[in-house]
Amino acid sequence: MVFRKPPDGGWGWVIVVVSFFTQFLCYGSPLAVGVLYVEWLDAFGEGKGKTAWVGSLANGIGLLASPICSICVSSFGARPVAIFSGFMVAGGLMMSSFAPNIYFLYLSYGIVVGLGCGLLYTATVTITCHYFDKRRGLALGLISTGSSVGLFIYAALQRELIDLYGLDGCLLIVGALSLNILACGSLMRPLESSDSPSPEKTCIDKVPDQYFVYHEKEKTAEENISILEKGYIDEKCVNNVPDYKQESILNKNVLTSINVNEKDTYKKKVVEQTNLCKQLAKRKWQLYLNYWEETVVLFKNKVFSALFVAILLFDIGGFPPSLLMEDVARSANISEDDYHVPLISIIGIMTAVGKLTLGILADFKWVNTLYLYVSTLIMMGMALFVIPFAKSYLTLAMLSGFLGFLTGNWSIFPYVTTKTVGIEKLTHAYGILMFFAGLGNSLGPPIVGWFYDWTQEYDTAFYFSGFCVLLGGFLLLLAALPCWNTCANQSPKLPPNTYSYKVASSA
Repeated sequence: MVFRKPPDGGWGWVIVVVSFFTQFLCYGSPLAVGVLYVEWLDAFGEGKGKTAWVGSLANGIGLLASPICSICVSSFGARPVAIFSGFMVAGGLMMSSFAPNIYFLYLSYGIVVGLGCGLLYTATVTITCHYFDKRRGLALGLISTGSSVGLFIYAALQRELIDLYGLDGCLLIVGALSLNILACGSLMRPLESSDSPSPEKTCIDKVPDQYFVYHEKEKTAEENISILEKGYIDEKCVNNVPDYKQESILNKNVLTSINVNEKDTYKKKVVEQTNLCKQLAKRKWQLYLNYWEETVVLFKNKVFSALFVAILLFDIGGFPPSLLMEDVARSANISEDDYHVPLISIIGIMTAVGKLTLGILADFKWVNTLYLYVSTLIMMGMALFVIPFAKSYLTLAMLSGFLGFLTGNWSIFPYVTTKTVGIEKLTHAYGILMFFAGLGNSLGPPIVGWFYDWTQEYDTAFYFSGFCVLLGGFLLLLAALPCWNTCANQSPKLPPNTYSYKVASSA
């Protein structure tokens, strides 16, 4: 498929709107799973670490499968993947309403819903990057706010539905709402070049040239046979003498010639089909080989290598607050009279503000997106260290808002990835990075829950989380220092297929 230049508008704004609502509908419940987490603790009576696996799988499994999600979007397109994923998210939420134990939730809510969200996230990010170039930061910021607004609304919505219809009824209604993803996915029209070849012509162009040589030879043989027959009839008419013996001999020669040509044609056809199969198998193997070669080249980029370590540590330490903050407040014995707005809702609305603000900042030429991303990691690590000292609703609410705003750096992460590896390698590189992000999302909440089960307090857990985020930020900052570019410029020759990240990027 050949893509034309991104229009930075037009139908692209429709893509932004439907991608916003897609992330709103699919990520609303998984990101606000903290409300369900408290209910599941009471319903199944399991430990905090064991129960936290449900929410961590829902938010991590889709990212873990990002390489597969990227392959699906590249192979089938964003629109079919979005429609199929809508059925997965809705079906998984409805199945979870019938869960008899925590292990069933691992499958229905954790794996099915999580995988559907991962496919939808990859589809929306990929198609938005295809439609936007100069305004890519703004577009990514707008669509990524969908999940944050979903977190804000679903946190209050799910709590209200639980009070009215119970936990099972809440999951059924939320699952039914997710079916609207199908309508959003149907509007994700791919960006194709107007002068791209038609499907019939494309299929013909893929056939090897040897096939056309064989086709011409086969046609020539048929023409020779018809000429031979025509010559025989003309000769018979001229002589006008019934020579049955001569006619019999001539017919025998014609049949022999036809049989020989048919055998030769069949042999050539078998040989050509065999060669075609060999060529297809060789091309398929070459595709897999090229995929792993491109992966190795990506990891030779020091900024990309530091980026995958940073995103792993960030999700291990930065994701648990959005899942466990409600339980942190309950463990701090905060009175319900002081509990005005759910902490998860505060995180959600401030994450939306952060995504939009950081996305707009990324479009300014004087802003370096990599340094902007690093600064959010360092500030988040410091904020996590302060959580153990927060013993009132007001301080927890302020910290929740600050952490939510910094979590908005998700909107500029695709932007940073694109500037690091280029738009042509975005799908490949982003799939790898999201795999490590999913690994961090899956491990973070259970680790914090286990810390609580061992120590009966969250202080040690959040010290660990803050250390992880700070370590990732400093490693990424070290990899992006200007001195590395100076050393690279002094070298006589750069290795092939490498990319040097421009710290003072003008984009």
